[in-house]
Amino acid sequence: MKKTITIIAILLIGILIGKFVLGNSRKLGLNNDKIKKIIEHWTCSMHPEIDLPEFGPCPKCGMDLIPKTENAEGLNANEFKLSKNALALANIETLVVGDNLDKSVLGKDVLQNTSTLKLSGKIMVNDKATAMQTAHFGGRIESLKYRSVGEYVKKGSLIATVYSPELVTAQNEFIEALNIKNAQPELYNAVRNKLKNWKISENQIQQIEQTKKVITNFNMYANVSGYIDEILVQEGNHVKEGSPIFKVSNLGSVWAMFDVYEQDIKNIKLGQQLLITPNAYSNQKIKAKINFIDPSLNTGTRTIAVRATLLNPKNQLKPGMLLTSEVIIKNSAKNNNTATVFVPKTAVLWTGKRSVVYVKTNKDEPVFELREVTLGDASMSNYQIISGLENGVEIVSNGIFTIDAAAQLQGKKSMMSRTDKTDKSVNKPKEIERIDVNQKFKKQLDVVFQDYINIKDAFVLTDAKKVNEAAKQTLKNLKKVKMSLLKKPKAHEIWMPNVKIIKESLQNLSNELNIEKQRATFINLSNAMTKVISSFGTNKEVYVQHCPMANDNKGADWLSFDKAIKNPYFGDKMLQCGSVEQTIK
Repeated sequence: MKKTITIIAILLIGILIGKFVLGNSRKLGLNNDKIKKIIEHWTCSMHPEIDLPEFGPCPKCGMDLIPKTENAEGLNANEFKLSKNALALANIETLVVGDNLDKSVLGKDVLQNTSTLKLSGKIMVNDKATAMQTAHFGGRIESLKYRSVGEYVKKGSLIATVYSPELVTAQNEFIEALNIKNAQPELYNAVRNKLKNWKISENQIQQIEQTKKVITNFNMYANVSGYIDEILVQEGNHVKEGSPIFKVSNLGSVWAMFDVYEQDIKNIKLGQQLLITPNAYSNQKIKAKINFIDPSLNTGTRTIAVRATLLNPKNQLKPGMLLTSEVIIKNSAKNNNTATVFVPKTAVLWTGKRSVVYVKTNKDEPVFELREVTLGDASMSNYQIISGLENGVEIVSNGIFTIDAAAQLQGKKSMMSRTDKTDKSVNKPKEIERIDVNQKFKKQLDVVFQDYINIKDAFVLTDAKKVNEAAKQTLKNLKKVKMSLLKKPKAHEIWMPNVKIIKESLQNLSNELNIEKQRATFINLSNAMTKVISSFGTNKEVYVQHCPMANDNKGADWLSFDKAIKNPYFGDKMLQCGSVEQTIK
């Protein structure tokens, strides 16, 4: 009972407070319109770089603007501040540029105008230290002493027993020569040397002389040492003189092979010093020099192979072992008198055209500001900074995505801010030369283009079924467009590749009922249609319109007869998001 009374009392107090606050607000006349006038800066929750003095729709997406709040006093326009708790929870780390290079492992020769490039590779067999064990004479292999890859063969060891008809005949000739040795010593010596040339040992030859009996199975001995890489025969096989039996590798020296990515090739030269660390022996550092650079690029991996030869007296380095290596390179800065700036890759946000870091502008407070930089050479873990940053500046080294998100939420300059024309969508149409075409062809094309507009309108309504039906109708009318009416070669060059894209896009749209997949296809359809209409013209004024948030924020275009924006990529979600980029007349 007491609990119920307490709850009722709280509710009554809440009602009284509400009446009091609302009453005072009415007396002061602080209605919504007046509040909007008091606020000096407005921004967009989706486009925080927007900063307008009045309330209204966002010029980019059409959403209602929100008040732009400042989280700290005395900050520059693009500075923002985080609370110390937020800083700790987000695991934000900073470092002073110039203090992040660990040069201890590179020795005293590393100067400020040098850096390191890290490579990955593996141990491989030294092809120059491989050999092939061949058959000394022809015959049938009765027994094979080595049958497994990886076995070690020592020079002079027994490798096989062979039955050789050639040797049987040669032995009979030798026994006959023995009987006339005194009368014809030249014939005796010739037949004896013949056996020696077949690698028949002196002991075996003396055995034949003493017993005057033919040996049917002869032993074959190794004339090379090494580990077996490949066995090329089996017991029972017939071999000819000189036929390969197995391949061996001498691992007293091995190759360290590394892959160098295409963008780093310019930093690699013959004779450059490597500091190699085998993954199996992480505490071991091996110094070597590059003695081979592959002249051809591997088009699959976009790398070239480089190698160094390593001595391996204890056979610790096994073929297939993984390696890492550091290559000392000179930086590409023009002024070697200026200390080179390096930052960890974790400190850089990079889109391919624009690279940024976040600088801590106050030593005692968590105040940050975006700074654009120009990247130079890259290693496995660092970027060289050509411009935009200097040593001694404190930057965010860990948690940069969190910092960037905070900048966006506070309406500050961030990675998502678009400050120049180069950062606009790659789909933005270029001015295309107008080509005069046959009027009959133009009328046929106008029918197809009206069908395209119908497809666009179905996307505005987010109606996948209507898109599907409109695409099927467009395909029918596309077949009626006669390419033979195009007499100019230039017109053919424009029409042929683009009509192929248009046809494929329409076929995909007519077979697909998922609206988001349809919208992805509509991008290609719109790009191809834009090129065709820009080249050949149409019977009405056409607007090329652009949404920067479509296509995963890459931006996308569409065509419309209506200058007012009605976004086909988002429909009702952001109907007015976009702008007119070009007018085709």
